Amino acid sequence: MSTIPLTERAILLRAEDDVAIAKKELTAGTVLEDGAARIEVRADIKPGHKVARHAVRRGEPVRRYGQVIGFATQDIEVGDHVHSHNLDIGELSDDRYQVGVDVTPVAFYPPEQMRHFDGYRREDGRVGTRNYVAIISGVNCSASVSQFVKDKFRDVTRDFPNVDGVIAITHKSGCGTKLFGEDHLALQRVLAGYAKHPNVAAYILIGLGCEVNQAAVMVERQRMAAPGHPERKPFLVNIQEAGGIRKTVERAAAEVAKLLPIASAARRTKQPVSEITLATNCGGSDGNSGITANPALGWAVDELVRYGGTGVLAETPEIYGAEHLLIRRAINEGVAKKLVDRYKWWEWYCRGIEAMDNNPAPGNKAGGITTVFEKSLGGVTKGGTTPMMDVFQYGEPISTRGFVFMDTPGHDPVSITGLVAGGCNLICFTTGRGSVFGCKPVPSIKLATNSLMYRHMEEDMDINCGVILEGVPLATVGRQIFEEIVAVASGKRSKSELSGVGEEEFAPWIIGPVM
Repeated sequence: MSTIPLTERAILLRAEDDVAIAKKELTAGTVLEDGAARIEVRADIKPGHKVARHAVRRGEPVRRYGQVIGFATQDIEVGDHVHSHNLDIGELSDDRYQVGVDVTPVAFYPPEQMRHFDGYRREDGRVGTRNYVAIISGVNCSASVSQFVKDKFRDVTRDFPNVDGVIAITHKSGCGTKLFGEDHLALQRVLAGYAKHPNVAAYILIGLGCEVNQAAVMVERQRMAAPGHPERKPFLVNIQEAGGIRKTVERAAAEVAKLLPIASAARRTKQPVSEITLATNCGGSDGNSGITANPALGWAVDELVRYGGTGVLAETPEIYGAEHLLIRRAINEGVAKKLVDRYKWWEWYCRGIEAMDNNPAPGNKAGGITTVFEKSLGGVTKGGTTPMMDVFQYGEPISTRGFVFMDTPGHDPVSITGLVAGGCNLICFTTGRGSVFGCKPVPSIKLATNSLMYRHMEEDMDINCGVILEGVPLATVGRQIFEEIVAVASGKRSKSELSGVGEEEFAPWIIGPVM
């Protein structure tokens, strides 16, 4: 029987790996030449799924990326399809934790080589990539009224072409929670983060009047100020005090009308790319995510860091089993402890419901990802290779440059809401199954992990990273991503913006019980 070189049909990431990843469908009976060894495929295997290179006995570890992705739940023979039927997670040893052993100095570009983009420099020195006016609802009870106000300004760009739009920041929280408890404080951080965001030129606040999250108290605690006037408080109206819905809408709309000329006066100017704070996220991942889009994005993050910019990794439940790789990159013991503390908190938080173990989602599994360890090992590659400089709480202002981490859930809207609140002014979002995520007021660049999905959903995908499977160097695609980051930061519309997506994705993390 004729043989086919393994590399023609599959991806081998490390010589020591027990599995290879199918690039195209492998039919039972196919014989693959794996160096001096031969692999006879024992079952039909879909693209993105794993074929066994080595025999593994029940209970023994299985490796991909040179790391443990799980343990065999039954004997695995060479050529077997390795997936949920014969692979699951197990206990990993804490001796994996070695702080800072992979820290290497960053080769920063000299000042004369600095790249630039066209951005909006605000009064506080931060730089925006978009120019919005926001109506911020302090509680769910004022959400509809906030939307009513926004609806009066749907054609705002006709009269104010330099304004990207008026958006309503609405949510399902703000009451039914402990006063100044963890949930309440996180919501305040997030709402204040959006109000102060460099992509927001001006904003107003709308409340009900009797809620836990009193807008006036939030203004004081979060030091919120009127746009352009740090000595003044922002405009705030409560429905109960104003006399009902109609009167509130009229007062709020009149205030927005005053703010639009102020926002429209802002102009894009030449800014260093060091002012870009890039949020990274993945959704609808598949078996190719850790081979194509994620590491290519990691290349772009490294490039941004070399220019003095900031790249942010998040989704704490999706570093489960790969957290040791980040600890190896921690700049010091304090940063490593911050990450371990959040990781341990999540283990406590998910105790009893096996939520950490239940990841990945059905769509991930259909795309070839078997365990959360495997998903995490592919996911952390979005963060590149430079030292981890800091770890931030959910929605906390990101104050450290370089590669950093933010503690967020893995659920895309909740995760990115925290990242935007922290000050990220651009998003790169990798997807293998076809997530169409957008997030006003921040543009979202969609990176497809495989060519088949990209061609099927080209109207929604910005870059096809699947070409890496076809022989295009990873660095070439990483460079393409970086150039797209600069272009979108300068005003080029991402696919999600062209489709109008991004108004319904604001989703603050509800951490505790709703009372």
